[in-house]
Amino acid sequence: QVQLVESGGGLVQAGGSLRLSCAASARTSSRYVVGWFRQAPRKEREFVAAVRSDGGTYYADSVTGRFTISRDNAKNMVYLQMNSLKPEDSGVYYCAARPGNYYSRTYAEYGYWGQGTQVTVSS
Repeated sequence: QVQLVESGGGLVQAGGSLRLSCAASARTSSRYVVGWFRQAPRKEREFVAAVRSDGGTYYADSVTGRFTISRDNAKNMVYLQMNSLKPEDSGVYYCAARPGNYYSRTYAEYGYWGQGTQVTVSS
């Protein structure tokens, strides 16, 4: 069982930066892929980024070059550094985990979820 807790959301102007954190309750370093998803009002939850236990990273096209996902296995933490934020990046950001070393862009394939943290980017 893995419990995930996100933090770091907030209100920021377009062009600004935020760093989201995801704290895991269990040792995730060698067992789980961790991903970030986001959901805007009246839209489906969408993939943002994922990091494998071996450090491999994957990004949605819309955030490539602006967002960086990283993990600190010793602290059971995963981070999402978000730069050059745009209003369309607004939404609730969720941290999710799935066992194994295969990453997925499909939210239904992640079995563990945090409660989400709100990110609002003003224009």
